Amino acid sequence: MPNTNSAKKRLRQNKKRRLHNKAIKSSLKTQLRKVHEAVAGDDADARDGAFQAAVSSLDRAAAKKIIHRNAAARLKSRLSAKVKAAKA
Repeated sequence: MPNTNSAKKRLRQNKKRRLHNKAIKSSLKTQLRKVHEAVAGDDADARDGAFQAAVSSLDRAAAKKIIHRNAAARLKSRLSAKVKAAKA
């Protein structure tokens, strides 16, 4: 347990930020799953829409430093390759 007031405040802030980041990561995983499902399906509009939404979410998470920018770039590259392969 924290002893000083500043340590208590840091604990409160860390809990709040951890929950916020966890929610964003969870929604990001959902977006990625939707892209994988759309690639497995036949609907081109759904695939492109899901891909655009996932890329936007990845960029936002990377900008807020919830995930590393290189991790976001790697995921976008892999998703792009899957979407491109599904188009062909």
